[in-house]
Amino acid sequence: MKKMGLDLGNRTLGIAISDAEGRLARGLETVRFEMGDHEKPLGRLSEILATHDVDVMVLGLPKNMDNSLGEQAEKVLHFKTLLVERFAQQVVLQDERLSTRFAEQLMRLGNKQRKKRKQTIDQEAAAVILQSYLDANKQEV
Repeated sequence: MKKMGLDLGNRTLGIAISDAEGRLARGLETVRFEMGDHEKPLGRLSEILATHDVDVMVLGLPKNMDNSLGEQAEKVLHFKTLLVERFAQQVVLQDERLSTRFAEQLMRLGNKQRKKRKQTIDQEAAAVILQSYLDANKQEV
């Protein structure tokens, strides 16, 4: 079964998906929405879940460097509640500190143009979050 990675921002939701074996993550898409209106990203997630066999959603939790939770983390915790209520699926929180910076560095190393990086940074950050989860939870085959 596949795993799904999510990177929630104020106006975007980056979505990543793993391969069926749960070894590699790749960015899937970025959903843009009005601040505070989670209906659009939840609707899109519903469509994606209908076409992908996902057993776990991995939601990035933006902790502060001192491990405390700030305002954005509170929004993520609320979104997690919405996910669980809407999809009755396992949602795991994954520390996402510096994931966007890491994703940006990876895209620079891959020589992605600045415009393309800006369009895909959220889904790439979701892939970094998901890959971190997959690496930490490797299962021997």
